[in-house]
Amino acid sequence: MDKYGLIGYPLGHSFSISYFNQRFQDEGINAVYENYEIPTIEALDEVLNLNPELKGLNVTIPYKEKVIPYLDSISPEARAIGAVNVIKVTHQGKKVILKGYNSDVIGFTKSIEPMLDKNWHKKALILGTGGASKAIDFGLRNLGLETVFVSRYERPDTIQYESITPEVVKDYNVIVNCTPLGMYPNTEECPLLPYEAMDSHTILYDLIYNPDETLFMKRGAQYGAQTKNGLEMLLLQAFASWEFWHEK
Repeated sequence: MDKYGLIGYPLGHSFSISYFNQRFQDEGINAVYENYEIPTIEALDEVLNLNPELKGLNVTIPYKEKVIPYLDSISPEARAIGAVNVIKVTHQGKKVILKGYNSDVIGFTKSIEPMLDKNWHKKALILGTGGASKAIDFGLRNLGLETVFVSRYERPDTIQYESITPEVVKDYNVIVNCTPLGMYPNTEECPLLPYEAMDSHTILYDLIYNPDETLFMKRGAQYGAQTKNGLEMLLLQAFASWEFWHEK
């Protein structure tokens, strides 16, 4: 039986394990998907050694960048982003070959593209500077948008929340939340923004999918903003992972 899985720490509830095992069952695929909660990236070798049937892995926090030195090759897109969240595992004799990809950018761009109007949406704010934000930046720039990262702290090439005026929101009217603010159980939190400056040309995209509608989305929607959560992106990422694992 083929195996697929997820590496990260901590894992807790994982979308991938329920999605893939249900898919295997529905489609009669002789495979299983397991969570491999590893406390350090060095434990990846042990996972590979103990599971010779592994054909593919997903990678989540905090290993999307740390896993790169362990890979034999990496797709140009993942290299440009600087983060990997899909690994294809192949066996050549006793040697295990690992190739890294990034499905975040595919899932995100396919999900947000139908919302964009080139006449209105030219600039975007990316809230957060973690691993996912790099893929979001890559995807938005590929779609032709100018991007700015927003951080709570003074960091190179970022602006801070207190600098986001109503005028900035009018100009940068695509706003993507890549932070955990508002995620269950802390559903009463949201990024500090001038929501009252938003209107029907504002797009608020939240990578969070639990709850379905975050406070960030609710507050924007009160002023007419278009909103979307991260569930569709997750589904599209899962499709892309499967494609990468079976790439010839």
